[in-house]
Amino acid sequence: MTTLPMATPPTEKEKEDENKSQAELDYDEAVELIAKDEVAQAANLFHNALIGFEQDNDDPGVAKASDRLGDICAMRKDFDGATAHYDRAFAICQKAEDGFSILELHKKIADLHAVCGKHKEAINLYLDVIDDMSAMQNHNGVIKTFEKMADVYVEMDNREMAADCFRTAASIHANFKHTKQAEALQKRAEEILAS
Repeated sequence: MTTLPMATPPTEKEKEDENKSQAELDYDEAVELIAKDEVAQAANLFHNALIGFEQDNDDPGVAKASDRLGDICAMRKDFDGATAHYDRAFAICQKAEDGFSILELHKKIADLHAVCGKHKEAINLYLDVIDDMSAMQNHNGVIKTFEKMADVYVEMDNREMAADCFRTAASIHANFKHTKQAEALQKRAEEILAS
């Protein structure tokens, strides 16, 4: 007598996937592909997810797919495409009053402006990022942002402002008794002024 093979019960992931829309499945698969550095395939799936989220009137989904497409455009140095995707995600997050996502997008857009040579726009956004991170008491984030601003000021050939950014970051480290980090940033400020 032959016995029929027993059906294997669905895994937890399979159970979860049953409740997801096609757009969510495409998005999740794209995230996995990005982790494997398969950017072209991921871009196609993020695009499909974006269309699906639009059809489902899923604004958070549209925002997260737009954000990821912006990241891919930025990697490919398609700065206009990245800006368009980030702006779309930003508008949705602003409407939803999603402060954390707004902050993350501000950082990405500021970095994008810095790379594109839009120095004043980058500085203004970095100042917004500093305000937001200060309110969240994210001192490490504030320091990193001051360092990015300093690099932009160097590109603008404004060495005094660049040094000022490094000195400010150094003083934050000093307030937390991070002596070595404070001294390193103070030294960078002095080197910039000396060059």
